[in-house]
Amino acid sequence: MTELLDLDEGLDPLGDLDSGDSQTATKNRAKVGSARPSSLLYTYGPGATMDLPSFTIMPAGLDTWEKIWARRGSVPTVPAPRLLDAVKVHLGPQVSELRPFPWAPKPTSHSKEGDDLGVPARVFPQWLRCTNCDMLAPLTRYAYRNTNPYRPDQARFEHEKCPGRKGKISKKPMPAVPARYLLACPDGHLDEFPYDWWVHEGAQCTEANIPSLAMHDQALGKGASATIECRACGLKRPMNQAQGEAGAAKIPRCRGRHPHLGLFDKDGCPNATKLMLLGASNLWFPATLSIIVMPEATAKTHETIAAELLKVVGQKRVEKYGNNLEKWREYLDEEESPLFDLPDDELAAAIAHLLEPPPSEEELAEQRRNFDPVSLLVPEWNFLQRDPLGKLHKADEQSGLVLSPPEGGIHPDLVDRHVTRVMAIDKLRKVNAVLGFTRIDEMERANDIGQRLVRLTRSGHPTWTVATEDRGEGIYLQLDEEEVATWEAKIESTDLWEAHRAAHERNFNARFSDTAKDVGPETRFRPARYWLIHTLAHVLIREMAMYAGYSAASLSERIYAWKENKEENRPAAAGLLIVTTASDSDGTLGGLVQLSSRVNLERAMSRALERALRCSSDPVCAHRTPKEPEEFLHGAACHTCAMASETSCERANRFLDRRFLVDLPGSVGLGFFS
Repeated sequence: MTELLDLDEGLDPLGDLDSGDSQTATKNRAKVGSARPSSLLYTYGPGATMDLPSFTIMPAGLDTWEKIWARRGSVPTVPAPRLLDAVKVHLGPQVSELRPFPWAPKPTSHSKEGDDLGVPARVFPQWLRCTNCDMLAPLTRYAYRNTNPYRPDQARFEHEKCPGRKGKISKKPMPAVPARYLLACPDGHLDEFPYDWWVHEGAQCTEANIPSLAMHDQALGKGASATIECRACGLKRPMNQAQGEAGAAKIPRCRGRHPHLGLFDKDGCPNATKLMLLGASNLWFPATLSIIVMPEATAKTHETIAAELLKVVGQKRVEKYGNNLEKWREYLDEEESPLFDLPDDELAAAIAHLLEPPPSEEELAEQRRNFDPVSLLVPEWNFLQRDPLGKLHKADEQSGLVLSPPEGGIHPDLVDRHVTRVMAIDKLRKVNAVLGFTRIDEMERANDIGQRLVRLTRSGHPTWTVATEDRGEGIYLQLDEEEVATWEAKIESTDLWEAHRAAHERNFNARFSDTAKDVGPETRFRPARYWLIHTLAHVLIREMAMYAGYSAASLSERIYAWKENKEENRPAAAGLLIVTTASDSDGTLGGLVQLSSRVNLERAMSRALERALRCSSDPVCAHRTPKEPEEFLHGAACHTCAMASETSCERANRFLDRRFLVDLPGSVGLGFFS
C-alpha cells in the first residue's frame, strides 16, 4: 500500500507524481513508504502515526482520498450489504458504500501500474531534532530528500550546514528525526508539544521573537528523559516535569486539533491533555466491524438499493421525481444503470426509503446505544447450522464460501466430548470496515461511541468508509447446547465465577472512561459459555499452529457464544471458528482444512486439552483467582499456557480460564471436558 507525502497545509496527496516520466533525479517524490492493507486497517489507519525509516507520517482523513479516486474512471467497492447496514448504524444513513484502499498490484517491480494510487498522508509530528547538533525546529528548517523512485524508504529530512555540537560545519547534511512528544486528550484530539511555550513556562523569550531551541536526549527509551533548551536566553527545562499527575497541571489544555483532517474543532475542547510518546500503544485504537460473508447476507436490502439509487441520480432528482416510477425508469434507462432491471416492487420500496425523512440525531444515538455486536454473528451462526448439500458445498459465487463436513463423520471421541458439529471451511471471505478511532481509551473501554469516536472526514458524515477483503480457510466446531447449558448453570453458582464477576466490575469501574460510568458492568461481562469456548479456541490455536503450517499469530478466532434471547428471538449458541485469512491471496495453503479431518481434529483437540492440564507456571497459574483489589480478567491462563497473540484474540486475552476446560488441582468438577 503506497504512502504519499504531504509537505504543506494544502495536502496535495499526489505530489509530484503528476509530472510522470518528466521527473528528474533531483526532484522530490511523493512516495515515502508502504504497508499491508491489514496494518493500515488495524495499526496505521487515518489519524495514527506510522513510523518510516527516517520520519513519521499520519494517514489523512477520507476527504483527501477523493483526490486519489478522481484519477480513475470508476471507484471499486467491496460488496457486503450486511456489514454496510451495521456501519450505517454508527456513521449515519448517508454511508452508501465500502471502498478498498487505493492500491493496485504491480506486474513487475518497474511497472507504472498503480503509480496514480496511494494513501495520502501528512508528516506528523512536524517538529524534528537534528541528530548531530540537537537543533529542535519545525520541518521547514530542514531540507527534504527523496530522489530514488525505487527506494521510497530513503526519504528523509536533513539539516544542511549543521554546525554540530562543537560549532564545526559538517560537509554533508545530517539526518533529522521526529521529536517524540505529543499531547492527546480523551476526545481524540492530538497536538504537537509546545516546546517554545514549555521551556519559557508560558512566557515569551526575552532575547528573540523566534528563539532557536535544542533537545538534549541522552537516555533514549526511558520515558520523558529529554531536556529542552532555549539557545537564545539559556533557559532549560526537563520533559519529565510534564509526566504524571503533577505534570498534568503544567501542560496546556487541549486546542481541539485533528491533524489527520487539518483542522481544529470550532468549539474548542474543554479537556486537559496528556503527555504522550510517539509510538505509544494507546495513541490510536481502531474502531472496526467485521463479518464472514454468508450467502443470505449478500442479498441487497431496500436500504442498500436506495443508497445506490441516490448515488446514480443525486438528491435533487430524488426530490424532483418523487414517487413517479416512470421518470425513475426513464432516467435509469438513459444512464444504462443496472438498477433499471429491478422489479417494480423493489424499486418502489427503495424509492420510498429515499423519500423518508432522515433520522434525527436522537434517533441515530438511540440506534447506536442499542446496537449489539452479536447481531453481526447471528447470520453466520444460523447458516453454519445447515447441513452442506454434498461432500463439497459451494454456497454461492458472491460470498465465496465453500464448506464440507468431515469425511466419515465426527470422531467418536469428539462426540464423547459433546462436539456435535464439525465443518471444514475450504474457502471464506471476511470483510472488515473502519468506523473511526479513539485515543487513550479503546472503543470498548469508552463505550460512548457517538461522542468519543473520532471522525474520518471534516464534516463527520462520510458517504463511504474503508474496508478490506480477506480470503482464507478455517475450521468450525460446535458443542452440544444442552450439555453447555447444564455446565454453565453449575459454574455460575460457584465462588470462582463470583470472583471473576467481581473482578470484572472492579476492572470496569477503574478503567472505563468517565463519560461511560452510566453503563452497567454486567452488560460487558461474558457468560460462562464464552469463557469455555474462548479458552478452547486459544488452546486449539496453539496446538493447530504446530501442524497446520501457519504461525499461531496468523490464526484467529471467531466466537459464537451467547445465551438464548427470547425478546430478539435469538437461540443460544456455543461454537467457534478458527480461521486464517490474507488480503492478497485467494484461499490459503489448506493446512487448517486438513486438520478438520476426522482423525486429525480428534488428535489436535486431545493434545490441546492434555496440554491445558499443565503449565510451567503452575501451581501459581492453576490457582490464580482475582481477589480484591485485583481486577485482572482471566483466571488459570497465562502466556505460557492459554494466551494468544493480539492478532488472534478478539478479546485481548480477557475471559480465559483453563479450569473451565479441564479439572486442575484444587478445582475438580469445573472442567467441561473432564
